[in-house]
Parts: sequence; structure tokens; C-alpha cells
Amino acid sequence: LRAAAGVWGGLVQPGGSLRLSCTTTSGFSLDNYAIGWFRQAPGKEPEGVSCISNTDDATDYADSVKGRFTISRDNAKNTAYLQMNSLKPEDTAVYYCATDCIQYYSGGFSRIRFAYGMESWGKGTQVTVSS
Repeated sequence: LRAAAGVWGGLVQPGGSLRLSCTTTSGFSLDNYAIGWFRQAPGKEPEGVSCISNTDDATDYADSVKGRFTISRDNAKNTAYLQMNSLKPEDTAVYYCATDCIQYYSGGFSRIRFAYGMESWGKGTQVTVSS
């Protein structure tokens, strides 16, 4: 994991949108690392949600967010973004970004795991989806 800054989030209504960002510190080149996001809600296990490759910018998503979330990267800015649309109350969690992620399948469902575990890269951000 690497240090980062610029992670943000907030409160949104169901069906709304929010974008999170994760920016690396000076001297760190994001283009050499796959980067993704995981989240953890109270009383629940951490869940990987998305990952973007550093080789071909391929994107992968957990089935729980597929079709609603979009991950992207701007290597020139050393920043990754997670665009979250059509948010649901069940998306409420603390979101973290981390490097070295990869997609896998469990029980026929797409999921995301991280080579170094569910450890934050930068600040964890509380995202609350509620009316």
C-alpha cells in the first residue's frame, strides 16, 4: 500500500451519485499499480468493489456494484476515481482505496480482492446513502 491524499465522499440520497477520489503522494507513480476500492459497513465483512488494471486499464467490479459504479484513473494526476451512480442504502459504508487488486469469482459472483488485504490507501471515507 501507498500513502495517498484527496479521498472524499459524503451523504447522498438513494438514486443519487457520488464520486470518490484517491490521489498518491509526490514521488509515487500510479501507472505502475492496479488500484481499486473496498468498503466496510458496520457489522459486515470488508467487500472489494472495484479494480482497474495498470497494464490495459481493464476494469472489474463486484457484482453488487456492477453497472452502477465506474472506476477510472488519471495517471498524470496520480489519481483514481470511483464514480458511484444509482446509489442504494446498502452502499452505505466506509470506502477505502488500495493498490494491487484483482478480480476473482466466488459462487459464480464477481468479486475483488487485494494482494495485501483490505488495508486502506489514504483516508477511509464514509459514504452514507439515505433519504
